[in-house]
Amino acid sequence: MRHDILIADKFLPVDTLPLEVAVVVPTLNEAANVEKLIEKLSVVLAGRGWEVVFVDDNSPDGTSELVRRIGRKLRHVRIVQRVGRRGLSSAVVEGILATAAPVIAVMDGDLQHSEDALPRLIDAIAGGADIAVGTRYVAGGGIGEWDKDRARMSRLATRAGQVALGTEVSDPMSGFFAVRRDAFERTLPRLSAIGFKILIDILASSPAPLKVAEIPYQFRIREAGESKIGARVIAEYAELIADKTIGRFVPVRLLKFLMVGGLGVFVHLAVLRTILGTGSAFITAQTAAVMTAIAFNFFLNNSFTYADRKLKGWRLIGGLASFYAISALGAVANIGIGTWMAGHDERWWVAGVAGVLVGAIWNFAMSSALTWRK
Repeated sequence: MRHDILIADKFLPVDTLPLEVAVVVPTLNEAANVEKLIEKLSVVLAGRGWEVVFVDDNSPDGTSELVRRIGRKLRHVRIVQRVGRRGLSSAVVEGILATAAPVIAVMDGDLQHSEDALPRLIDAIAGGADIAVGTRYVAGGGIGEWDKDRARMSRLATRAGQVALGTEVSDPMSGFFAVRRDAFERTLPRLSAIGFKILIDILASSPAPLKVAEIPYQFRIREAGESKIGARVIAEYAELIADKTIGRFVPVRLLKFLMVGGLGVFVHLAVLRTILGTGSAFITAQTAAVMTAIAFNFFLNNSFTYADRKLKGWRLIGGLASFYAISALGAVANIGIGTWMAGHDERWWVAGVAGVLVGAIWNFAMSSALTWRK
Protein backbone atom coordinates (compact mmCIF):
# COMPACT_ATOMS: atom_id res chain seq x y z
CA MET A 1 0.00 0.00 0.00
CA ARG A 2 1.09 3.59 -0.63
CA HIS A 3 1.35 4.50 3.05
CA ASP A 4 3.81 1.64 3.68
CA ILE A 5 6.22 3.25 1.20
CA LEU A 6 5.75 6.70 2.67
CA ILE A 7 6.62 5.55 6.18
CA ALA A 8 10.29 5.19 5.36
CA ASP A 9 10.58 8.24 3.12
CA LYS A 10 8.53 11.05 4.59
CA PHE A 11 6.37 10.34 7.61
CA LEU A 12 8.56 9.03 10.44
CA PRO A 13 10.50 12.29 11.11
CA VAL A 14 7.19 14.09 11.70
CA ASP A 15 6.59 12.11 14.88
CA THR A 16 9.79 13.50 16.43
CA LEU A 17 8.91 17.19 15.94
CA PRO A 18 6.93 19.41 18.35
CA LEU A 19 3.28 19.62 17.28
CA GLU A 20 2.79 22.84 15.31
CA VAL A 21 -0.41 22.32 13.33
CA ALA A 22 -3.27 19.86 13.09
CA VAL A 23 -5.27 19.36 9.92
CA VAL A 24 -8.88 18.46 10.74
CA VAL A 25 -10.67 16.57 7.96
CA PRO A 26 -14.39 15.78 8.38
CA THR A 27 -15.33 12.72 6.34
CA LEU A 28 -18.31 10.72 5.19
CA ASN A 29 -17.57 7.93 2.70
CA GLU A 30 -14.15 9.24 1.67
CA ALA A 31 -12.10 6.02 1.91
CA ALA A 32 -11.00 6.37 -1.72
CA ASN A 33 -9.33 9.70 -0.95
CA VAL A 34 -7.70 9.09 2.44
CA GLU A 35 -4.30 7.79 1.34
CA LYS A 36 -3.94 10.37 -1.43
CA LEU A 37 -4.70 13.17 1.01
CA ILE A 38 -2.14 11.92 3.55
CA GLU A 39 0.47 11.71 0.79
CA LYS A 40 -0.27 15.27 -0.36
CA LEU A 41 -0.14 16.62 3.20
CA SER A 42 3.21 14.92 3.80
CA VAL A 43 4.68 16.85 0.88
CA VAL A 44 3.39 20.37 1.61
CA LEU A 45 3.90 20.11 5.39
CA ALA A 46 7.38 18.58 5.24
CA GLY A 47 9.62 20.02 7.96
CA ARG A 48 6.72 20.98 10.22
CA GLY A 49 5.39 19.15 13.26
CA TRP A 50 1.88 18.19 12.12
CA GLU A 51 -0.88 15.68 12.52
CA VAL A 52 -4.07 14.97 10.61
CA VAL A 53 -7.29 14.24 12.50
CA PHE A 54 -9.99 12.59 10.42
CA VAL A 55 -13.45 12.97 11.99
CA ASP A 56 -15.63 10.33 10.41
CA ASP A 57 -19.40 10.03 10.76
CA ASN A 58 -19.27 6.22 10.86
CA SER A 59 -18.94 5.88 7.08
CA PRO A 60 -20.24 2.58 5.70
CA ASP A 61 -17.41 2.54 3.14
CA GLY A 62 -14.83 1.79 5.85
CA THR A 63 -13.20 5.23 6.08
CA SER A 64 -12.67 4.90 9.85
CA GLU A 65 -11.17 1.42 9.58
CA LEU A 66 -8.73 2.56 6.89
CA VAL A 67 -7.55 5.60 8.86
CA ARG A 68 -7.22 3.50 11.99
CA ARG A 69 -5.09 0.94 10.13
CA ILE A 70 -2.80 3.68 8.82
CA GLY A 71 -2.69 5.30 12.26
CA ARG A 72 -1.24 2.16 13.84
CA LYS A 73 1.93 2.78 11.87
CA LEU A 74 1.81 6.57 11.56
CA ARG A 75 1.19 8.18 14.94
CA HIS A 76 0.38 11.57 13.43
CA VAL A 77 -2.59 10.08 11.55
CA ARG A 78 -5.59 9.96 13.89
CA ILE A 79 -9.27 9.11 13.74
CA VAL A 80 -12.31 10.33 15.65
CA GLN A 81 -15.19 8.03 14.73
CA ARG A 82 -18.65 9.38 15.55
CA VAL A 83 -21.62 7.04 15.92
CA GLY A 84 -25.16 8.44 15.91
CA ARG A 85 -24.04 11.97 15.07
CA ARG A 86 -23.87 13.69 11.70
CA GLY A 87 -22.84 17.09 10.38
CA LEU A 88 -19.68 18.70 9.06
CA SER A 89 -19.67 21.68 11.43
CA SER A 90 -20.02 19.62 14.59
CA ALA A 91 -17.39 17.20 13.25
CA VAL A 92 -14.92 20.06 12.81
CA VAL A 93 -15.58 21.27 16.36
CA GLU A 94 -14.94 17.78 17.77
CA GLY A 95 -11.79 17.42 15.69
CA ILE A 96 -10.37 20.74 16.90
CA LEU A 97 -11.10 19.82 20.51
CA ALA A 98 -9.42 16.43 20.00
CA THR A 99 -6.00 17.93 19.18
CA ALA A 100 -3.52 19.92 21.26
CA ALA A 101 -2.11 21.81 18.27
CA PRO A 102 -1.90 25.62 18.66
CA VAL A 103 -2.93 26.09 15.01
CA ILE A 104 -5.68 24.10 13.31
CA ALA A 105 -6.30 23.88 9.59
CA VAL A 106 -9.62 22.59 8.26
CA MET A 107 -10.12 21.06 4.83
CA ASP A 108 -12.44 18.61 3.10
CA GLY A 109 -11.49 15.00 2.49
CA ASP A 110 -12.47 15.00 -1.19
CA LEU A 111 -9.21 16.56 -2.51
CA GLN A 112 -11.06 19.61 -3.86
CA HIS A 113 -9.17 21.96 -1.54
CA SER A 114 -5.68 22.63 -2.88
CA GLU A 115 -3.17 21.48 -0.28
CA ASP A 116 -0.60 23.81 -1.88
CA ALA A 117 -2.30 26.71 -0.08
CA LEU A 118 -1.95 25.10 3.36
CA PRO A 119 1.54 26.46 4.16
CA ARG A 120 0.38 29.98 3.29
CA LEU A 121 -2.67 29.61 5.55
CA ILE A 122 -0.52 28.42 8.43
CA ASP A 123 2.10 31.13 7.87
CA ALA A 124 -0.64 33.79 7.88
CA ILE A 125 -1.56 32.70 11.40
CA ALA A 126 2.10 32.90 12.42
CA GLY A 127 2.11 36.39 10.92
CA GLY A 128 -0.59 37.61 13.30
CA ALA A 129 -3.95 36.64 11.78
CA ASP A 130 -6.57 35.01 13.99
CA ILE A 131 -7.98 33.09 11.05
CA ALA A 132 -6.73 32.60 7.48
CA VAL A 133 -9.38 31.79 4.88
CA GLY A 134 -8.76 29.92 1.66
CA THR A 135 -10.82 31.94 -0.81
CA ARG A 136 -12.02 31.30 -4.35
CA TYR A 137 -13.16 34.88 -4.91
CA VAL A 138 -10.03 37.07 -4.92
CA ALA A 139 -7.27 37.42 -7.50
CA GLY A 140 -5.50 34.09 -7.87
CA GLY A 141 -8.48 32.06 -6.65
CA GLY A 142 -11.06 30.24 -8.71
CA ILE A 143 -14.03 27.86 -8.68
CA GLY A 144 -12.57 25.41 -11.16
CA GLU A 145 -14.96 23.61 -13.49
CA TRP A 146 -18.28 24.49 -11.87
CA ASP A 147 -21.22 24.95 -14.22
CA LYS A 148 -23.02 28.30 -14.38
CA ASP A 149 -25.91 27.21 -12.12
CA ARG A 150 -23.65 26.04 -9.30
CA ALA A 151 -21.46 29.12 -9.61
CA ARG A 152 -24.52 31.38 -9.46
CA MET A 153 -25.93 29.54 -6.44
CA SER A 154 -22.59 29.76 -4.61
CA ARG A 155 -22.25 33.50 -5.19
CA LEU A 156 -25.85 34.08 -4.08
CA ALA A 157 -25.30 32.12 -0.87
CA THR A 158 -22.00 33.91 -0.31
CA ARG A 159 -23.64 37.31 -0.68
CA ALA A 160 -26.48 36.28 1.64
CA GLY A 161 -23.95 35.34 4.31
CA GLN A 162 -22.03 38.58 3.90
CA VAL A 163 -25.16 40.72 4.19
CA ALA A 164 -26.80 38.80 7.03
CA LEU A 165 -23.67 38.66 9.17
CA GLY A 166 -22.12 41.97 8.19
CA THR A 167 -18.80 40.48 7.14
CA GLU A 168 -16.57 41.56 4.27
CA VAL A 169 -14.79 38.20 3.98
CA SER A 170 -14.89 37.33 0.29
CA ASP A 171 -15.61 33.60 0.81
CA PRO A 172 -17.41 33.11 4.14
CA MET A 173 -18.73 29.75 2.93
CA SER A 174 -15.21 28.36 2.46
CA GLY A 175 -14.52 25.05 4.15
CA PHE A 176 -10.77 25.59 3.82
CA PHE A 177 -9.10 27.71 6.52
CA ALA A 178 -6.67 27.83 9.42
CA VAL A 179 -7.40 29.27 12.85
CA ARG A 180 -5.46 29.98 16.01
CA ARG A 181 -6.66 27.79 18.87
CA ASP A 182 -7.29 30.58 21.35
CA ALA A 183 -9.32 32.51 18.76
CA PHE A 184 -11.45 29.44 18.10
CA GLU A 185 -11.97 28.68 21.78
CA ARG A 186 -13.38 32.16 22.36
CA THR A 187 -16.17 31.35 19.88
CA LEU A 188 -17.20 28.08 21.53
CA PRO A 189 -19.96 29.40 23.85
CA ARG A 190 -21.84 30.91 20.90
CA LEU A 191 -21.16 28.37 18.15
CA SER A 192 -24.27 26.89 16.52
CA ALA A 193 -22.43 23.97 14.85
CA ILE A 194 -25.31 23.67 12.37
CA GLY A 195 -24.89 22.20 8.92
CA PHE A 196 -21.83 22.38 6.69
CA LYS A 197 -20.53 25.95 6.92
CA ILE A 198 -18.42 26.13 10.07
CA LEU A 199 -16.33 29.13 8.94
CA ILE A 200 -19.24 31.56 8.82
CA ASP A 201 -20.33 30.20 12.23
CA ILE A 202 -16.89 30.97 13.71
CA LEU A 203 -16.79 34.47 12.20
CA ALA A 204 -20.27 35.27 13.55
CA SER A 205 -19.70 33.73 16.99
CA SER A 206 -16.50 35.52 17.96
CA PRO A 207 -17.09 37.97 20.83
CA ALA A 208 -14.69 40.39 19.10
CA PRO A 209 -13.92 40.82 15.40
CA LEU A 210 -11.29 38.36 14.20
CA LYS A 211 -8.24 39.48 12.26
CA VAL A 212 -8.74 37.72 8.93
CA ALA A 213 -6.20 36.94 6.21
CA GLU A 214 -7.42 35.76 2.81
CA ILE A 215 -5.35 33.29 0.80
CA PRO A 216 -6.44 32.52 -2.78
CA TYR A 217 -6.65 28.95 -4.03
CA GLN A 218 -8.07 27.09 -7.02
CA PHE A 219 -11.00 24.81 -6.23
CA ARG A 220 -10.58 21.41 -7.86
CA ILE A 221 -13.03 18.79 -9.13
CA ARG A 222 -13.68 15.73 -6.99
CA GLU A 223 -11.47 12.76 -7.91
CA ALA A 224 -13.44 10.00 -6.15
CA GLY A 225 -16.57 9.53 -4.05
CA GLU A 226 -19.84 11.43 -4.23
CA SER A 227 -20.68 15.07 -3.58
CA LYS A 228 -22.60 15.84 -0.37
CA ILE A 229 -24.27 18.97 -1.78
CA GLY A 230 -28.07 18.77 -1.82
CA ALA A 231 -31.28 20.23 -0.47
CA ARG A 232 -30.26 19.43 3.11
CA VAL A 233 -27.06 21.49 2.78
CA ILE A 234 -29.04 24.48 1.50
CA ALA A 235 -31.65 24.16 4.26
CA GLU A 236 -29.03 23.93 7.00
CA TYR A 237 -27.19 26.95 5.62
CA ALA A 238 -30.43 28.95 5.76
CA GLU A 239 -30.95 27.73 9.33
CA LEU A 240 -27.43 28.80 10.29
CA ILE A 241 -28.00 32.29 8.86
CA ALA A 242 -31.28 32.52 10.77
CA ASP A 243 -29.63 31.34 13.98
CA LYS A 244 -26.90 33.97 13.70
CA THR A 245 -29.36 36.80 13.04
CA ILE A 246 -32.83 36.39 14.55
CA GLY A 247 -31.70 33.42 16.63
CA ARG A 248 -30.28 35.75 19.27
CA PHE A 249 -33.84 36.93 19.97
CA VAL A 250 -35.99 33.86 19.25
CA PRO A 251 -34.69 30.26 19.09
CA VAL A 252 -34.68 29.03 15.50
CA ARG A 253 -36.01 25.65 16.61
CA LEU A 254 -39.06 27.38 18.12
CA LEU A 255 -39.67 29.21 14.83
CA LYS A 256 -39.46 25.93 12.93
CA PHE A 257 -41.87 24.33 15.41
CA LEU A 258 -44.34 27.19 14.94
CA MET A 259 -44.03 26.94 11.15
CA VAL A 260 -44.93 23.27 11.33
CA GLY A 261 -47.86 24.13 13.60
CA GLY A 262 -49.08 26.65 11.03
CA LEU A 263 -49.05 24.01 8.31
CA GLY A 264 -50.86 21.69 10.71
CA VAL A 265 -53.73 24.19 10.88
CA PHE A 266 -54.26 23.84 7.14
CA VAL A 267 -54.13 20.05 7.41
CA HIS A 268 -56.69 20.20 10.22
CA LEU A 269 -59.09 22.35 8.19
CA ALA A 270 -58.66 20.23 5.05
CA VAL A 271 -59.44 17.00 6.89
CA LEU A 272 -62.36 18.62 8.74
CA ARG A 273 -63.94 19.87 5.55
CA THR A 274 -63.42 16.56 3.74
CA ILE A 275 -65.05 14.47 6.46
CA LEU A 276 -67.91 16.91 6.95
CA GLY A 277 -68.53 16.58 3.23
CA THR A 278 -69.28 12.90 3.72
CA GLY A 279 -72.19 13.77 6.03
CA SER A 280 -70.40 12.82 9.27
CA ALA A 281 -71.20 14.56 12.54
CA PHE A 282 -69.02 17.53 13.48
CA ILE A 283 -67.57 15.85 16.58
CA THR A 284 -66.48 12.87 14.47
CA ALA A 285 -64.91 15.09 11.81
CA GLN A 286 -63.26 17.35 14.38
CA THR A 287 -61.78 14.40 16.27
CA ALA A 288 -60.35 12.90 13.08
CA ALA A 289 -58.98 16.28 12.02
CA VAL A 290 -57.25 16.83 15.36
CA MET A 291 -55.70 13.34 15.36
CA THR A 292 -54.50 13.74 11.76
CA ALA A 293 -53.06 17.21 12.34
CA ILE A 294 -51.15 16.07 15.43
CA ALA A 295 -49.69 13.11 13.52
CA PHE A 296 -48.77 15.43 10.64
CA ASN A 297 -47.05 17.84 13.03
CA PHE A 298 -45.16 15.01 14.71
CA PHE A 299 -43.72 13.48 11.56
CA LEU A 300 -42.81 16.85 10.03
CA ASN A 301 -41.18 18.01 13.27
CA ASN A 302 -39.29 14.74 13.43
CA SER A 303 -37.76 15.31 9.99
CA PHE A 304 -37.49 19.11 10.04
CA THR A 305 -37.48 20.74 13.47
CA TYR A 306 -35.67 17.93 15.28
CA ALA A 307 -33.68 16.43 12.40
CA ASP A 308 -30.62 16.26 14.67
CA ARG A 309 -32.59 14.16 17.17
CA LYS A 310 -34.69 12.23 14.65
CA LEU A 311 -36.59 9.30 16.11
CA LYS A 312 -36.47 5.95 14.31
CA GLY A 313 -37.77 2.43 14.76
CA TRP A 314 -39.65 1.70 17.96
CA ARG A 315 -38.69 5.11 19.36
CA LEU A 316 -40.85 6.64 16.63
CA ILE A 317 -43.95 4.94 18.05
CA GLY A 318 -43.19 6.01 21.61
CA GLY A 319 -42.44 9.53 20.42
CA LEU A 320 -45.79 9.75 18.61
CA ALA A 321 -47.65 8.59 21.73
CA SER A 322 -45.88 11.17 23.90
CA PHE A 323 -46.55 13.90 21.33
CA TYR A 324 -50.27 13.08 21.36
CA ALA A 325 -50.30 13.32 25.16
CA ILE A 326 -48.36 16.61 25.17
CA SER A 327 -50.61 18.09 22.47
CA ALA A 328 -53.72 17.09 24.41
CA LEU A 329 -52.46 18.91 27.50
CA GLY A 330 -51.47 21.85 25.29
CA ALA A 331 -55.05 22.02 24.01
CA VAL A 332 -56.31 22.11 27.60
CA ALA A 333 -53.88 24.96 28.41
CA ASN A 334 -54.98 26.77 25.25
CA ILE A 335 -58.64 26.58 26.20
CA GLY A 336 -58.01 27.38 29.87
CA ILE A 337 -55.90 30.50 29.29
CA GLY A 338 -58.18 31.76 26.53
CA THR A 339 -61.29 31.29 28.69
CA TRP A 340 -59.66 32.95 31.71
CA MET A 341 -58.63 36.02 29.68
CA ALA A 342 -62.03 36.25 27.99
CA GLY A 343 -63.60 36.27 31.46
CA HIS A 344 -61.57 39.37 32.36
CA ASP A 345 -63.19 41.50 29.68
CA GLU A 346 -60.34 41.00 27.20
CA ARG A 347 -61.20 41.26 23.54
CA TRP A 348 -62.04 37.85 22.11
CA TRP A 349 -59.14 37.79 19.63
CA VAL A 350 -56.61 38.71 22.33
CA ALA A 351 -57.85 35.84 24.47
CA GLY A 352 -57.73 33.50 21.49
CA VAL A 353 -54.17 34.45 20.51
CA ALA A 354 -52.99 34.17 24.13
CA GLY A 355 -54.41 30.67 24.34
CA VAL A 356 -52.73 29.64 21.11
CA LEU A 357 -49.35 31.03 22.22
CA VAL A 358 -49.48 29.35 25.61
CA GLY A 359 -50.46 26.04 24.01
CA ALA A 360 -47.73 26.31 21.38
CA ILE A 361 -45.00 27.16 23.88
CA TRP A 362 -46.14 24.32 26.13
CA ASN A 363 -46.03 21.88 23.22
CA PHE A 364 -42.57 23.08 22.17
CA ALA A 365 -41.06 23.00 25.65
CA MET A 366 -42.43 19.58 26.56
CA SER A 367 -41.69 18.07 23.15
CA SER A 368 -38.08 19.22 23.38
CA ALA A 369 -37.75 17.84 26.90
CA LEU A 370 -39.60 14.54 26.45
CA THR A 371 -40.39 13.53 22.87
CA TRP A 372 -37.13 14.69 21.26
CA ARG A 373 -34.93 14.90 24.32
CA LYS A 374 -31.17 14.86 23.71
